[in-house]
Amino acid sequence: MYSESKSDECVIICLYMDDMLIFGTSIDIVFRTKLFIRSKFEMKDMDEANVILGVRIIRNGTSILLFQEQYIERLLTKFRYYDFKLVSTLMMLTLN
Repeated sequence: MYSESKSDECVIICLYMDDMLIFGTSIDIVFRTKLFIRSKFEMKDMDEANVILGVRIIRNGTSILLFQEQYIERLLTKFRYYDFKLVSTLMMLTLN
């Protein structure tokens, strides 16, 4: 994770392997950051991110919601727990 702040502007770059997420306090600083990176490296701009590293991103007005169900479902499938059914179990409750 890299960040830079100047006066009232801030940009943050999250980098993992060949995936990059750029966000900032304004679209202008994000655009300028993309231009700078593109001048130094080959880069493909995928526009607004919907998913990064298994986390789904949903924009709701001025809020950003992050959901990890894709990542959790992939883990459950990988370890063969995805199709398990819920069952009730008895549990002893003790009061002291």
